Amino acid sequence: MTARIAGRIAAGSTPSDRARGSAWAGTAGSLLPGLLLCGVITGVAQALQAGEESLTGHPYVEALVLAILLGTALRTAWVPGARFKAGIAFSAKQVLEVAVTLLGASVSLGAIVASGPALLAGIVGAVALTILASCALCRALGLPVRMALLIACGNAICGNSAIAAVAPVIGADSRDVAAAIAFTAVLGVLMVLGLPLFVPLAGFGEHQYGVLAGLTVYAVPQVLAATVPVGPLATQVGTLVKLVRVLMLGPVVVALSLIAPRLPTAGATAKAAPGRLGFFKLVPWFILGFLALASLRSLGLIPDGAVGPLARIAGFLTIVSMAALGLGVDVRVLAQVGGRVTLAVTASLLVLLAIAVLLIRGLGIG
Repeated sequence: MTARIAGRIAAGSTPSDRARGSAWAGTAGSLLPGLLLCGVITGVAQALQAGEESLTGHPYVEALVLAILLGTALRTAWVPGARFKAGIAFSAKQVLEVAVTLLGASVSLGAIVASGPALLAGIVGAVALTILASCALCRALGLPVRMALLIACGNAICGNSAIAAVAPVIGADSRDVAAAIAFTAVLGVLMVLGLPLFVPLAGFGEHQYGVLAGLTVYAVPQVLAATVPVGPLATQVGTLVKLVRVLMLGPVVVALSLIAPRLPTAGATAKAAPGRLGFFKLVPWFILGFLALASLRSLGLIPDGAVGPLARIAGFLTIVSMAALGLGVDVRVLAQVGGRVTLAVTASLLVLLAIAVLLIRGLGIG
């Protein structure tokens, strides 16, 4: 009897335990092919970015964008079979949510508060005004509501990361997400290359240019690429302003989660307002995680040595999720909406530039 019991314990104890183990193994097995496919695309994209950096010193087309392009190209040449679908879907949603959470460890609330109330209020106002104006422009051009929100938030806050964070909250289609990121990324590169022209054209000093770059350039690495040639003060100010914009992602996503149930569906009128929504329906868990890590970082509870690795993990997971988004894109559909999306993103970016210049002049930043 004792031997039988010991054998049963060694074998996994109970049939229910073995059943649960088999279920977990089955789930992991269903996800693995798609995860591996996204991982391979991510590795190739990172290798291409490394090649860019070795040749030019800057990744003008980041691995995140390359992953979307590679995924889209692969999807055009070959449609992944059913065994890849679960892993691709998991990468596009759950992996992305973890990445957004980990980004919070890179945000310091203390440094943001120290920049002064006038500039902080101006940045918040500029982000809010840009979102509203961009949405109005996109809707006037005939884009769907969710696509308009993706473009507006991408331009107003932090480009690809904002689009990726907003998409699951508003239930955006993967094709719209990939299109918004692709076109926003192209203009992001052009911004990095062309923004330094504002120094002689507008007569901006380093401080003014730093504010302009922080308000208009999408990603933190792009802010560095756009400001380092101008001077160290521009780099410091630009990075600080950019962090404030990144922090706006949390409140914006919370606000969108409140209005998401009332957004119209494709080809239909707006949904009826829901009765009661649970807390995690209103406030997505990954935004709470983002704010929690940002608070821990500001309190000094996340050591400096951990920030870099966490940021690298978040970056890697984001690229994996972008590869998954690319694998869900039908190029023919993307080409059909390309003209309007390009015009909408360009007009939204021009609005952002105008608001940024008015803010700098209005606050008398010297």
